[in-house]
Amino acid sequence: MGFRLPDFKRSSFAAKLTSSKYVEVPRGHLAVYVGEEMKRFVIPISYLNQPAFQVLLSEAEEEFGYDHPMGALTFPCREDLFLSVTSSFNGC
Repeated sequence: MGFRLPDFKRSSFAAKLTSSKYVEVPRGHLAVYVGEEMKRFVIPISYLNQPAFQVLLSEAEEEFGYDHPMGALTFPCREDLFLSVTSSFNGC
């Protein structure tokens, strides 16, 4: 009965966003792909309620519709913009 959870460090926000392709998605999180290099991040689902995140979702819908190239939610913005927007949700 084994399953792996990512090793989240509580000391920094960057540690909460996991970019490894080999990390399973824990309950209450979802994997998204960001930027031209399609870097994978695991984020809390609580981000979905944030107005700034909903803007990113709208941009993703305009760009890709519901046919995402990676098979998962993909954001067409730069990675630094994504990190900037999501870092403001640190307390979610």
